Amino acid sequence: MNWESLLQIVRSKLEQSRPAESALDSRRLFHGRGNVYPGFERVCVDSYHPAILVTLFEEYEGEDALAQQLWSLVQPFGYTGIAVQRRYQPRAPILWECGEPVEAPVARRGALEFPLTFDRQNVGFFLDIEPGRQWLEQQVREKAGKVENLKLLNLFSFTCAFSVVARAAGDLEILNIDLNKGVLKRGQANHQFNDLPMKGIRFVARDAVRDFKRYDRSGPFQLAVVDPPTRQRGAFEVEINYAKLLEKLPACLADQADLLFVLNSPAHSEAYFRELIRAANPGYSVVERLPQNPDFPDSDPDAALKMLHVAFRR
Repeated sequence: MNWESLLQIVRSKLEQSRPAESALDSRRLFHGRGNVYPGFERVCVDSYHPAILVTLFEEYEGEDALAQQLWSLVQPFGYTGIAVQRRYQPRAPILWECGEPVEAPVARRGALEFPLTFDRQNVGFFLDIEPGRQWLEQQVREKAGKVENLKLLNLFSFTCAFSVVARAAGDLEILNIDLNKGVLKRGQANHQFNDLPMKGIRFVARDAVRDFKRYDRSGPFQLAVVDPPTRQRGAFEVEINYAKLLEKLPACLADQADLLFVLNSPAHSEAYFRELIRAANPGYSVVERLPQNPDFPDSDPDAALKMLHVAFRR
């Protein structure tokens, strides 16, 4: 396998002139899954400085060569280790293959840091949804101190990166909802790791759809993020559950609210998503589709991550 074209893209990104304060920000250096680079559709390379994480979704000839060539390329930029995750193997193991293991890897976003777990399939921070975090950050900055009792509902919160960014941007109450108690504990730790005030931030293990009546009275919410998995066995299926959730949601929203609805399903188009929202409640109106993270090019916009800013007016 000739990796040179992949290495050229990584080299170009590492050499790009970036502001000093964001030079170490975590980012994707190579995104094969967008089907833009023939032959490399199942390879991704992420930067969590000083760690590089290579993810292989199928077996490639010359995987060891890729790691070694990347190692030669990235060392001058201060990287100290390369880890490789093989998603095609049982339990998707991550092994440090070059340099030294980074004992406490983190994702960096400006002044914020998010501890990662390199012993699990999902390391704990999704790079592709950064435009959504930027959107929420701006919404909080515009509303905090101006909107009385500002509240954010963060559904399918995972490790609560949206909550961390929102609290760092301004003063508000936040309700993080996720079915998994383990990721909620990591979310709480993410706030503490960044020395953020915890007052008014809650972490509640609930099924976002089935348990709606157990958290809906915590509103009204002027902001909400809905970022569900495409498919979570026994808990969420896009075709079945998303519409139900969007129908329920207005009951806990303020009369005017700004919402971020996310669909991470290559099989469902933007038109499908917009129709799902339109049919759920007449108070919803799509303001815009947020731009893709430029580090995640995709040959098909309908297959890419879809992030819609939706205004709600009762």
